[in-house]
Formats: sequence, C-alpha cells, structure tokens
Amino acid sequence: MSKKLTSRAEDYSKWYNELVVKADLAENSAVRGCMVIKPYGYAIWEKMQAELDRMFKETGHENAYFPLFVPKSLFEAEEKNAEGFAKECAVVTHYRLQNDPDRPGKLRVDPEARLEEELVVRPTSEAIIWNTYRNWIQSYRDLPIKINQWANVVRWEMRTRLFLRTAEFLWQEGHTAHATEAEAIEETKTMNSIYATFAEQFMAIPVVQGVKTESERFAGAVETYCIEALMQDGKALQAGTSHFLGQNFAKAFDVKYASKEGKQDYVWATSWGVSTRLMGALIMTHSDDQGLVLPPNLAPNQVVIVPIYKSEEDLDAITQVANTIMSDLRAKGITVKFDNRTTQRPGAKFAQHELQGVPLRIAIGPKDLQNGTVELARRDTLSKSVVALEDLTSTIDNLLKEIQEALFNKALNFRDSHITEVETFEDFKDVLENKTGFISAHWDGTNETEEKIKELTKATIRCIPLAFKEEEGVCVYSGKPSKGRVLFAKAY
Repeated sequence: MSKKLTSRAEDYSKWYNELVVKADLAENSAVRGCMVIKPYGYAIWEKMQAELDRMFKETGHENAYFPLFVPKSLFEAEEKNAEGFAKECAVVTHYRLQNDPDRPGKLRVDPEARLEEELVVRPTSEAIIWNTYRNWIQSYRDLPIKINQWANVVRWEMRTRLFLRTAEFLWQEGHTAHATEAEAIEETKTMNSIYATFAEQFMAIPVVQGVKTESERFAGAVETYCIEALMQDGKALQAGTSHFLGQNFAKAFDVKYASKEGKQDYVWATSWGVSTRLMGALIMTHSDDQGLVLPPNLAPNQVVIVPIYKSEEDLDAITQVANTIMSDLRAKGITVKFDNRTTQRPGAKFAQHELQGVPLRIAIGPKDLQNGTVELARRDTLSKSVVALEDLTSTIDNLLKEIQEALFNKALNFRDSHITEVETFEDFKDVLENKTGFISAHWDGTNETEEKIKELTKATIRCIPLAFKEEEGVCVYSGKPSKGRVLFAKAY
C-alpha cells in the first residue's frame, strides 16, 4: 500500500480515513460499523487512559465494572434516558443457537431459547448502575459514591467513521451519588474541568468549556457541561461531557438515603465520560499531509533511534551508543525505541516514524560516531539539527516540552482566529461556508430558533460558554431579544 496520503486540502475526510489506516491505528472489522484498534492506536489510547485514570483517582474516584447487558425493564425506568437512546440500542432476544435442519452445517436461533426478558446491550450504564446503587445506599454515611468504569458500549450508528463514530466504542463513564444538589453540581463542574485540563495539557488541544442547550443535553440530564474543540477543517468536535442528573435516576430507581436528621431523601447524581473519539480529535487537530503529529505527552514512543550502517561492525558500535542513549533518556522518564529491524532500510523507517508521528527521531551512522554527534529530527516542524552526544539528553528533554507547547499554541492560534462574531444571518451563513469555525452569535433562547438554524445551515449550538457574559442584543435569526452570545458550528 502506498504511504502517500491524500492532501487535507484536496479531501479532508479521505485524508483522515487514509491516515487512520496507513498509520496502523485502526481498521474496519467484519462487523458493520465496528473497528479493530491496532497495537499502535491502542498504545495511544492506553496513554490517554493512564493519565485520565490518575486524574480520576486523585479526585477520589474508584474503578469498578458493571454488566454489558441491561434488562429492558431497567432500561425503561428513566423515561427520558430510554427514549433518548432507544433508536441506537442493540437488543438480545435469544440465548442459544442450534443446527439448522434445512441448511446442513449452518446455525439458526433456537426458537425455544427466547429470553423471558429482552436485554439491551448498554449504550450507557446509568440504568444498571443506579439499580445497583439502590442496594449500596441507605444512609448519608454511604455517600458520596464516586465510581468510574472503563468499558465498551454499543450505539447502533448508521453512518460510521473510525474513532469518531462507531457502533461499538471504548470509553470511561463516571457515575457518582451525592447527598446534596450543591455537591453533585460541583462534581459535574470538577469533572468537566478535568477533561479540559487533560485535553489542553496532554492532547495539546485548546477547548471551550460550556453547557449544552436543552435540545443538546444528555437524555435524562438536568444540565450537561461539555468541552468543545475545533478541528483543522473548521468543524467542532465534542471532546467530553459531564452531566448533572439531578434526582431523576434516584427517583426512577427509588434510591433514597437517611439524612443525619433521619429524614428520607432522594440521592443526587452525576455521570461523565470521554471515549475513543478523543483519538479522532488528536489526529485532526495536529496531523499534516505527511501523517500523524503526536504531542509528546501521549506519544507511545517519544523518541526513536534509527541506525545507519553498512557492516555488522558498524551496527554493533552504533548499538552500544544507542543503548547508552536509551538508558539516559529512560532515566528521565522519556520513552524511546531503538529501531534495529534488518527488514527495512533507514529511509523506509524514517517514512514510517514520520507517518506515525514520533515526536523526535535520532539517526546515527559511522561518521556520527567519529564526530560524537547524532542527527535529530523534529516531527512537528520537519526540521533537523546536529547535536553532540554529551548534550543529547538535555536537548531532547527540552525539545519535548517545546514541541508539546508549540502544538498547543498552534492549535490555539487556529481556534482563536476561527471564532467569528456575527450580527446578521447572512454573515452567519457566509462565515459558516467560507471561513468555517466557531460562530459567536446572539440566540433568542428558543428551541424553535435553534432547530430552524440547524435545518437551514446544519450548524448547531455547540455550547453556551462558561465565560458567557450578559450582553443585550438581537437573535441572529429571529431578531428577537437576546441576553448573550453562544457558539455555533458544524460538528462531527
């Protein structure tokens, strides 16, 4: 397969799909709409998991695991949640196959093995978790409960794209229970802030924190907080959500607690999650026509060493130096790989590591050994320099920090230059089609206007920013009074 990618300017969607496959991140599977995450892609996801898991535990959360299957009666208990996900649900109706008497060697569903109650394959876990919490919570002494689960979920999407929208995907979902409304709201905001910190400090992606409009809220939530990012093609991507669920699920599953005064009250709830969709965000924010560009904080290999040699004696000498370099870098907590494969020439290795976004590449040949130097190449700028061996560890340590910061600043400059304030609907449509990005515009606060704008332009209200300031104006579409600007965009 050719390693050359379609350019982003020519066809952004095709570029993305090619990059995911050619960089060995993922591929389509035999199951429609589902993907195989390959080792290199999964290594990036593992880095994401590790950092998020650390951040969750530092804020008092514990990991647990709940069943994949949800009895239909439990799924129906919270009506808004059930209605919101009903069209995306996969349902198990039978528990056994049998030989097909009409087709030798084939199987069919055993008609006698129908389940007494159908099982929903979880699209989200609120129902099964809150049914469980009912058994865990009796008193204020049992609160708060702060549980996170790393799991897979199934949402039967009709139009899929690797990482961005698949029928099955990996994610984490947090589910917490609290004694007071204020505590639950604070938890919701805290987790949204953690997502923003992770996106900016590890993914090098600037995000806007905000709340969703009523029509965009999570099904069953009282309020949905979110982080919104902007991709290179000017489309927005919802990178994480945190939901204040009020007492909706506690009431649906009769989860009460006895207060210090002995009064019975319903528990207050939150849920929050991010998924392998973050992989798509990472790819589309930083990568270029040569391939992936990975921020050092999430790169499986921050540095790769490629030997250039003609004889075994050369390779042995280079290997000794490479081993010393690896030892020094690893002592600094830097991940490094020595690519000493004999099945690939140096040029092919360079191309692969460039395609896979390794932040720094070291090339060492016999002349470098004589001079006590190496060639150091940056993936983000594609620049090269000669560095003395004695300065290499400190240079790499500083460069990795510099690259991480440079990627964030580049994405931030792009995002900020693509937030456009408009006053008229004509300007709204012009910016949307020609400049793209976030549009900051007045909205009258009605579902009707929001839906009409979506119908006419395919743009949605991505969020009401937390930095929202009251500003008298008129709605960009209806001309009715508005109390402030919200962010619109076309989105993934």
